[in-house]
Amino acid sequence: MSNFDLKKHWENVYSSKKNNEMSWFQEIPSTSISLFKMVNLSKESSIIDVGGGESFFVDYLLQQGYENITVLDISKISIDRAKSRLGESANCVNWIIKDINDFNPKEKFDFWHDRALFHFMTNKIHIDRYIDIVSNSLNIDGFFTVGTFSKSGPLKCSGIPIKQYSKNDLKRSFNKLSILSSFNVKHITPFDTVQDFVFCNFQKKNNF
Repeated sequence: MSNFDLKKHWENVYSSKKNNEMSWFQEIPSTSISLFKMVNLSKESSIIDVGGGESFFVDYLLQQGYENITVLDISKISIDRAKSRLGESANCVNWIIKDINDFNPKEKFDFWHDRALFHFMTNKIHIDRYIDIVSNSLNIDGFFTVGTFSKSGPLKCSGIPIKQYSKNDLKRSFNKLSILSSFNVKHITPFDTVQDFVFCNFQKKNNF
């Protein structure tokens, strides 16, 4: 996999399929929304959705009047399609087309959302760097919500391997953050198959 072109892979995926033909598609991202509601942020809070692509989570944030939203994805096609869907509202979002492994945030966030990006990292260097970025890029009292395939979930997604996690795995990985809640969710794909996810909510309590 050392010569694998990740960006090319995801551009090919998005160019060959509609949004509702992706296994992760959710017309209403209910789990992400419920976890976001729990943290009760102000409308001015800085929010980032990594691996956001065509997710409808940004639609919810805009509808609720949040003013400082960033969406990052490696795929330009997915970002362009999300912009097209949102129309003029897309101008209210900071869009970043970048591999998360190359992301060097210039600001700190009050809420970092990751549904199904972290589990694609199988290289320890990338995993450790991501953990550091999240931990260092949150404001004090900021929140991190992550959803990955669980130990009962798939071993691959979109033809490439993933890394499964349990609640305790995620707690150990993000040990600089305080875990607030965790539960498993069975996601029903557009093809009526089941993918088991584990979701965790964390909060940053101290500088380090």
